[in-house]
Amino acid sequence: MNPNVLLRSVIGLVTVIVFGTLGYMFIEQWSFLDGLYMTVITISSIGYGEVHRLSDTGRVFTLVLILIGFGVVGYVLVTASKLLIEGEVQKILTRRRSMKAIEKIKDHFVVCGFGRMGAFVCQQFHARGIPFVVVENDPETQLRIMETGYFLSPGDATQESVLLGANIKSARGLVSVLNSDAANVYVVLTARELHSSLEIFARAGEEGAQKKLLRAGANRVISPYQVGGMRMVMAILKPEVMNFLEVAMDYRDLNIEIEGIKVADGSAYAGKSLIDTDIRKDLNLIVIAVKKPNGKMVFNPGPQTVIEENDTLIAMGEKKSLETLEKKSGLSTSWEL
Repeated sequence: MNPNVLLRSVIGLVTVIVFGTLGYMFIEQWSFLDGLYMTVITISSIGYGEVHRLSDTGRVFTLVLILIGFGVVGYVLVTASKLLIEGEVQKILTRRRSMKAIEKIKDHFVVCGFGRMGAFVCQQFHARGIPFVVVENDPETQLRIMETGYFLSPGDATQESVLLGANIKSARGLVSVLNSDAANVYVVLTARELHSSLEIFARAGEEGAQKKLLRAGANRVISPYQVGGMRMVMAILKPEVMNFLEVAMDYRDLNIEIEGIKVADGSAYAGKSLIDTDIRKDLNLIVIAVKKPNGKMVFNPGPQTVIEENDTLIAMGEKKSLETLEKKSGLSTSWEL
């Protein structure tokens, strides 16, 4: 139901009260307070009795006021009740649909916390078509999450049952961005116990929290203050480099992205040098680095650099070309980087 319907009904009720008050003041020559009091007890059917003795004209006016007021008050009550009930039912149905969908979702991310950082992560996942489920405990924030259409698993992310409700056992990754380092450590511990091979990314606030989160089982720990500070330094000392990185990372402005793409066993690229592939010549992609299976990074690889099985190519270029490279490499885009 449109909330404007309730607003119009309230305006109608106020109009009846003003009409009744002015009517008693004009017909019976009562004061404003007496007229208002009589109007309210009349249309509300309280029936405390007449404020003063009514004239015949006053009685006829009261009968008219009762008929009009009863109808308006009844309409207001019905409208308000309907609006409230429909709103609650809609919330319940939306939550049930969300939980049903979560039961079937696979290869998704579980985002614990929907503060500024969590909301930004979800926004980026949504824009890139990456499936995710949000875990949030605050009721007001839960409403905001449902309004955006994101999948929600309501509750405390430190609780095992809540993470299971987010279908964590079928997830490919978890992002813990709660405001408390202690809570993030607890989430990481619980998640690691539920899913031993899960990729876990956590936010660290205080100094020293990074080591604790890594010990708890996080694969990557991000400190917003360190990242923000580094970007600030880069913007001051190397502004042109910073501008380039911002353009490369902000795919909304240009159709340019940086991806990490793993070369599968038996891929057409395996065993070939970069110059012998179509990566630069036809796809017009720039290979920034090659990550070896042992973790070693080969930056700015030369044309004679040989691509081996299970290497990860860090490439930059148009999204369509990156998708082609991904298909030819034989594996999905690497999200491990």
